[in-house]
Amino acid sequence: MKFEPVTIKDIGKALGLSTSTVSRALRGSYEISSETKKLVLEYAEKINYRPNPIALSLKERRNHSIGIIVCEIANNFFSQAINGIESIAYNRGYHVIFSQSHESYERESVIVDHLASRSVDGLLVSVSSETKDYTHFKQLYDKGLPIVFFDRIANEINTHKVIADNFKGAYDATEHLIQNGFKRIAHITSAPYLSISEERLEGYKEALRKNNIEFDDKLVQYCHHGGMIYDEVEEALKKIFKLKQKADALFTAGDRITTTCMQALQKLEKKIPDDIAVIGFTNTNLGELFNPPLSVVRQPAFEIGQVATELLISMIESKRPVTEFESKVLQTELIIRDSTAKIKTK
Repeated sequence: MKFEPVTIKDIGKALGLSTSTVSRALRGSYEISSETKKLVLEYAEKINYRPNPIALSLKERRNHSIGIIVCEIANNFFSQAINGIESIAYNRGYHVIFSQSHESYERESVIVDHLASRSVDGLLVSVSSETKDYTHFKQLYDKGLPIVFFDRIANEINTHKVIADNFKGAYDATEHLIQNGFKRIAHITSAPYLSISEERLEGYKEALRKNNIEFDDKLVQYCHHGGMIYDEVEEALKKIFKLKQKADALFTAGDRITTTCMQALQKLEKKIPDDIAVIGFTNTNLGELFNPPLSVVRQPAFEIGQVATELLISMIESKRPVTEFESKVLQTELIIRDSTAKIKTK
């Protein structure tokens, strides 16, 4: 029996719509009502419709593929963001190609060149912790390759950007610790020049300032590999514990850093929150299973992936050069558990 793929003509016939209406609805055209788009998209999903990539590329001179560059797919935040990316991309007829920089600038540069040589229609990028120079992105962007940054962004490049409210998330986490009686709050973060590191450090500092607690730079430790190297995280913790004025709480500013810190604290035989309270940015679904359950700042990773993908596709499909760009900031969620229980009075 010969395989017969579903076409937009089949969808139109089933729904009583013209082929052009179905085509525009699938592309998200503003000319089609939201009700009709919903009807077409739901039916297309139901029958597992997928556009013919060869026909599309010949017609529109596009490959209908998007390159994704993140530091690590196994990272809880990025795995959830990728799910958000896929939920939009595949329904819009785009394939996605995932690559991991593993926090390496050199690897990131090679990946960018490789994806460009494969003629992807655009890039979704979260830069590596080693990246200070964005020339490899700017050269392609200036030649017309659409690029959208998410989470870790390149402020020097004028394009769409999608982030969580890192400042507020860090402020809320630090203030929560202060309200629970902690005063010597350590901060472990990624490379200092990353956008997320800068924004979260500023939120941490502002919470200290608002509560009349002097900032102590000895309490801030940087992990340039974002928590991917265990020894780097353990060394940062040891430096904090060696301070004459000991820290009584810890705010960690990254997904991998947070979970690796929990592992290292256990190895160092530190009791949480008796020896040190802990709260951190992480999207792990296992926070409740830590001992004690972990307080976290959770980012809307899935939604960040969705919004970034919508913005990239709008750039790809725009019939005119895009000159106005948005910086989308999505809100974080503070989830309080036992790892930041109020300080015990002695």
